[in-house]
Amino acid sequence: MKAQGVRRWLALGALAVAMLTIGLDVTVLTVALPTLAVDLHADIAALQWFSSAYTLALAAFMLPAGALGDRYGRKKFLLAALLLFGVASVACAFATSSGQLVAARVVLGLAAAVMIPLSMAVLPALFPEQQERQRALTIWVTSTAIGLPLGPIVGGWLLQHYWWGSAFLINVPLVIVGAIAVALLVPESKSESIFRIDLPGALLSAAGMLGVTYGFIRCGQEGWGDAVAWTAIAAGLVLGGVFVLWQRRTVHPLVDLGLFGESGFRWGTVFMVLANFAMFGLFFTMPQYFQAVLGADTLGSGVRLLPLIAGLLVGTRLVDKLLPKFGVRAAVVAGFILLAAGIGMGAMITVDSGYGFVAGSLVLLGIGMGFVLPSAMGLAMNALTPERAGSGSALLQALRQAGGTIGVAILGTVLSTQYRSGLGELDRGPISDGVNAGVGVARKLGDPALLTHVQSAFIDGMSAMLWVCTATCAVAAVLAAFVIRGKAPVVTTDLDAGQSVHVG
Repeated sequence: MKAQGVRRWLALGALAVAMLTIGLDVTVLTVALPTLAVDLHADIAALQWFSSAYTLALAAFMLPAGALGDRYGRKKFLLAALLLFGVASVACAFATSSGQLVAARVVLGLAAAVMIPLSMAVLPALFPEQQERQRALTIWVTSTAIGLPLGPIVGGWLLQHYWWGSAFLINVPLVIVGAIAVALLVPESKSESIFRIDLPGALLSAAGMLGVTYGFIRCGQEGWGDAVAWTAIAAGLVLGGVFVLWQRRTVHPLVDLGLFGESGFRWGTVFMVLANFAMFGLFFTMPQYFQAVLGADTLGSGVRLLPLIAGLLVGTRLVDKLLPKFGVRAAVVAGFILLAAGIGMGAMITVDSGYGFVAGSLVLLGIGMGFVLPSAMGLAMNALTPERAGSGSALLQALRQAGGTIGVAILGTVLSTQYRSGLGELDRGPISDGVNAGVGVARKLGDPALLTHVQSAFIDGMSAMLWVCTATCAVAAVLAAFVIRGKAPVVTTDLDAGQSVHVG
């Protein structure tokens, strides 16, 4: 039994490596974009598609991936997706044109759409006892979240020493290690019932998610008055409505809509989406602040995010000990309060603020993330049975993805609107295109007054955006205090009797 227990935790380590790979890939691209623009002769539209192609593929395929794993085996699909992710990373690294890179990013998105939900879906089978499963979820979430701030650090260092393709090749050794470990350590699991894959549901969900996701991506790029964007959003919502109606009628639905009847799944999903929405503010603005205001390079910008990782590690260690004593409600409420405090400090940054103040806000943000993310995810996951772990995990992650895309569009608009308002009579291209462009113009002209004006306008936009994020966290904290039930009993599973035993 002891050897079997060690094997489970080693298997979790393999899954953590897989998720770290995805976290790195998401942010390492942002560091490589300026170099890609030159080496691949990529215009602004192509640069946008390097990111959007991945996001769209991820959104479209996630729900079908969960159902396929439930039906045919989660381990085999997870292993295949890991290998595909590695192959696509090599294709990205050696792309010689914008079109080749976009195509490779689509394949990366498809692989990630399988890896994210299925790596989570095997956790209930690996850890049937609730307290161990919560600890495993905390490790899983931490590995994903750490990859985000590590991306700029790793990518910045690689770009300083090697060519841009190395930023994608970093995935390959991680994929190899993860694939070997998954093959040897992760047990196969799937639904015991045999069912047909809901092909109409898969097509409707993919088309609906594509429409909504593309529409909000385009809103962020072209503005909220863009007719094509709103047409795509409307079409996506209509298809989403048809998808829901079909799921209620079909014998073998792609997702179990009854999950939303479970309080834990419903509110756990809501709090995951709200946390992602709020955290996007600092993730999006801090690298720009470090480079445009503090004058850091890409590597220096990534290094300045290290306090976030420190806070995240502290938060996850604390929540692991506090959850059994105080329950999920206390952890989620405290986490959102910490997030509000950290992001609120970020909203008070000025052009003259020192890095110490910024580092303090990042530490608080990291601790809040360490509290909220594993607690909310555990709340949702505890409502899933092994039968529906794949489709349930896919539904949770798909909603997180959609919420993040909408958050990017909304918060990005708040930032750009306030930035352009702060520019006043300087609101014209290329300065109005963004703070990096504005700073570039000021430095090229050698105009300190223009530089200060552009930086101040950006700080105004960043503050407005972060106050929206702060308010979101404050509302979420109050909501969590009312809707999450008091300290729930710890549930353990008697594997021999196949019964649940409530303790406390």
